[in-house]
Amino acid sequence: MNSRSSRRTFLKSLGAAGLAVPFFARNLHAAQPSRVLRHASFGASGMAWADIQAICSNPFVKLVAVAELDRNRLKAVKEFAPDVKVYEDWRQLLDKEAGNIDSVNVSTPDHMHAPIAVSALQLGKHVYCQKPLTHSIYETRYVTELAREKKVVTQMGIQIHSQKVYRQAVAVVQSGIIGKVKEVHTWSSKKWGDSGRPPERTDKVPEGFNWDLWLGGCADRPYVSGYYHPGNWRKRLDFGTGTFGDMGCHIFDPVFEALALTAPLSLRSEGPSPDAWNWAVNAHIKYIFPGTRFTAEKTVPVTWYDGDARPPREILDLIAAAADAMASEEEAPAKQKTKKRRVVLDQGSIIIGTAGVLHVPHIDTPRLFPVAKFKDYKLPDVAGSHHWSDWADACVGGNLKPLAPFDYSGPLTEAVLLGSVAVRFPQQTLQWNSAKVTFDNVAAANAHLRRQYRPGWRIAGL
Repeated sequence: MNSRSSRRTFLKSLGAAGLAVPFFARNLHAAQPSRVLRHASFGASGMAWADIQAICSNPFVKLVAVAELDRNRLKAVKEFAPDVKVYEDWRQLLDKEAGNIDSVNVSTPDHMHAPIAVSALQLGKHVYCQKPLTHSIYETRYVTELAREKKVVTQMGIQIHSQKVYRQAVAVVQSGIIGKVKEVHTWSSKKWGDSGRPPERTDKVPEGFNWDLWLGGCADRPYVSGYYHPGNWRKRLDFGTGTFGDMGCHIFDPVFEALALTAPLSLRSEGPSPDAWNWAVNAHIKYIFPGTRFTAEKTVPVTWYDGDARPPREILDLIAAAADAMASEEEAPAKQKTKKRRVVLDQGSIIIGTAGVLHVPHIDTPRLFPVAKFKDYKLPDVAGSHHWSDWADACVGGNLKPLAPFDYSGPLTEAVLLGSVAVRFPQQTLQWNSAKVTFDNVAAANAHLRRQYRPGWRIAGL
């Protein structure tokens, strides 16, 4: 598929990849800029490959270069763009191609988001960065402020943010139909965690794979086949951000926007803590946010659960009712109804208001409760849009603007990643001072706001 393939072919390819496909209700290219967006990708496979296809679906985008440190994962992108320049080292790409590119996507493991994004921003490039925006709180704050200073077009890869179902959830809450919000429960059944030290062995690094480059700013360690690359890095403290970092930026998103949340005042972990190497599963993190015009009180509690952890029984009953109601409305075989129930129960949010309750399944139609009260209510007819192409359009001066620029997604990421600090101090309430970027009452927690880079890998500003 090339950059000018049909929309149908493109959507089919995204669906086959297991990605959420947005509903196209707006003209993708309301403006018709005459210039070409010269684009580079950091990463060539996995999520990077999906991002390349999605960004290049915009006909004004030309893929100029990619940086990929595993030559075994280049086949698809070379077939897609035979003339693309390929670099092993992302730093060399920026050094050699700075004058030939306008924009980049950063679609690497979490630990490399900030170094690459900062380096691109310092050159004045537009940046599309996968979630979470960075690996640490300090990195997130710096990237957000740097993007604002450089006045470039940015977007974080929370593509469901632009989809109709999440836009509807936001519109429902802000319409006031459920009254003022009293509390929120949000969860994911994913289990990006582990326990115990890494295997005590050193495996041969595969030919064509640069292990030292993959480690980036993290401390040197032996290569262990399958333990880090290509997928299990999400479980490891130094490289990923666990289930919360992976899915929190998605699932917190409609809640964060709908309630117009800012930085939390405090947070407390009631779940297990990570060990010296890995994130834990079954997180249970209680946030207290300042109240807004959409909340019932001066503060609002938002609680996160992952793995096998779940909201209280009365909340679970609402979720189960939502799953059963959604399945009963569909003329589908029992197997499909069971799948619908599983999808609805696996991930999502319950937003409890003074006049009703909104259930927001992850990538599914939001539902209001009690059903009898809202049976005649029609969900807002809001439009979804193409998360990647909107960003590309804005980069070339089009009318469409990104919906998750770093000015929005930076504070969202910061709130999420505060949870990755809280889990290290279970059963302690951490008081967060956003203005000073510090915890006021637990000094030891401040050591986890900023990461240390190994010698020679620190990027200016980080």
